[in-house]
Amino acid sequence: MEFKIDDLTGSEIIALISEHLQSMFKHSPPESVHALNLDGLKAPEITFWSAWEQNELLGCCALKELECYHAEIKSMRTSTKHLRKGIASKMLAHIIEEAKKRGYQRLSLETGSMEAFEPARKLYEQFGFEYCGPFVDYTEDPNSVFMTKEL
Repeated sequence: MEFKIDDLTGSEIIALISEHLQSMFKHSPPESVHALNLDGLKAPEITFWSAWEQNELLGCCALKELECYHAEIKSMRTSTKHLRKGIASKMLAHIIEEAKKRGYQRLSLETGSMEAFEPARKLYEQFGFEYCGPFVDYTEDPNSVFMTKEL
């Protein structure tokens, strides 16, 4: 698998982000959807990667700098054609390693509390993320779960 910093202009990545947003709105009420659209993912504090094998898009993930020591995982998504192949684990490992290289001391995330998000929560738990309260601009929300990992 090869990770590429992505400019979010390719048709495959546009389709994957669209699929991601549709899924978030399908499983969460609109006020609890914190997924970013293409413009949001192009913010200067965000690094966005696409994951490829040869010429096939496997998934994507992003890292948002919150402070010089704290970053947030955003838009981690595996292509539906590649679910349950270990892609998400490899993307999460990539993000954690990149966060360490950048000197972050803490990595956090927000995900859904509903059953559809259980596989994601289990993955984060396996990588040592622990449940926590809201961070930065998030607020308590019964539809959201917050997790963090000290690096």
